[in-house]
Formats: sequence, structure tokens, C-alpha cells
Amino acid sequence: MPADASVQNLPQSVLFCCDHNSVRSPMAEGIMKKFYGTECYIQSVGVRSDMEIDGFAITVCEEIGVELSRHRSRSFDEMEEWGDDLSSFDLVLALSPASQRRALDLTRFYHLDVEYWPILDPTGLGRTREEKLDAYRQTRDMIIAKLTERWGAPRGQGAGAA
Repeated sequence: MPADASVQNLPQSVLFCCDHNSVRSPMAEGIMKKFYGTECYIQSVGVRSDMEIDGFAITVCEEIGVELSRHRSRSFDEMEEWGDDLSSFDLVLALSPASQRRALDLTRFYHLDVEYWPILDPTGLGRTREEKLDAYRQTRDMIIAKLTERWGAPRGQGAGAA
């Protein structure tokens, strides 16, 4: 039993979702894989997959040793086409209101937990490169705080670097 009674056991599989699968959900997927990856199957999707992985998301995750440059954005529909069945996930974590609505709509036939984590969308924030990076770091740090609040200290390979 974890020392902190509020820390929960990891589910066997987690799906993060947001609007485009280009910023928040890939960041959450990458960070969670670094922290707990050997203990849990982790994927991410977007309501749409009309954007590539965001360069600022790649940069701020590289700062903590999380590699996102090979991420390929995908939608809920593409996820199923690529062989991941939504019903096989234990927990869906929606990081935007639109993705929460889509996840709830898609899971109404499954016994599947969908939670909403209100994570800042950093796109469009800041004028200078440094201001933009600060907004993305804030999003990254919100994700880290939610993960560690829920599942405790990182346990993955190289987790101490974060």
C-alpha cells in the first residue's frame, strides 16, 4: 500500500484525449510512459487528427527527458482503425471539454471510466518564444501534478530526471 492513502493503483490501460492529439494528450502520454510506463498501457488520441505534434510541446517535454518528436497524431476513429479498441481501456482521461464529450459519447455502451482533467491549452498564448515556452511548461507541469497526485511518485526508467 502506498504511503499516501490518496494515491491510487495504476489501471492496466489509460487513454488520454484532447482536441487534436498534438499538444496536451501526447504530452500526457509521453510523461505518463516515462513515469509509469512499464506498469501500464498508455495511448492518446484527439477528437480530430488534423495537426502534427506541436514543436513547443516537443521542446518542453525534451527538457524533462520525454521524447515526443516521433508522435503521430490520431483521432478516435483512427485509433480503432489502427487496432486499439476503446473498450479495452480501463480509464479515459479527457484533457479538453470537446474530448470529454466525444469520449462520453463513444463509451456510453461500455463500462468505462471517463474523467475530465482541466489542463491548460497553451496554443496561442504568449507573444515571444520564451512566453510561449512558459505557457507550454505550465501545461506540462499541470499534467505532472495531476499524474503524481493520482498515482504517486514516478517509477519509470529515468523518472528521477523530471
